[in-house]
Amino acid sequence: MIGLLQRVAQASVTVDGQVIGAIGRGLMVLVCAEKGDTEREAEALLAKLMGYRVFPDEAGKMNRSLADVGGGLLLVPQFTLAADTRSGTRPSFSPAAAPDDGRRLFDHAVRRARERHGNVETGQFGADMQVALVNDGPVTFWLRIDPPRVVG
Repeated sequence: MIGLLQRVAQASVTVDGQVIGAIGRGLMVLVCAEKGDTEREAEALLAKLMGYRVFPDEAGKMNRSLADVGGGLLLVPQFTLAADTRSGTRPSFSPAAAPDDGRRLFDHAVRRARERHGNVETGQFGADMQVALVNDGPVTFWLRIDPPRVVG
């Protein structure tokens, strides 16, 4: 699973002219499931997102997590993060999970996030979304949780 984490002052997702998710200070995370990902990778990515220390402490160092600051979490499905861009001028999306798997894993991550954190908003899987954000810093990290490799 891939998560493109951005520390934000505010962020929102609009679908068909309606804001469907919005947060103030917190994390806006584009989330992508890849082929072979399971709930295990979704859980691992979520744990990393919740504990990733990207907010400043009293000394201005990035030592505080989302849980520490009580910020909002906006999860937005984004299959294009899995694009293979190594050749040509048109991306290949073959590394991305099938749509049904991607939706299932995104929904799983959202459910688990809501169990762990009080302020969780989302985008809409498969929708044409307009995402607006004020990146704070800017602070952006690309996180990836790979499925275990089969040896043998």
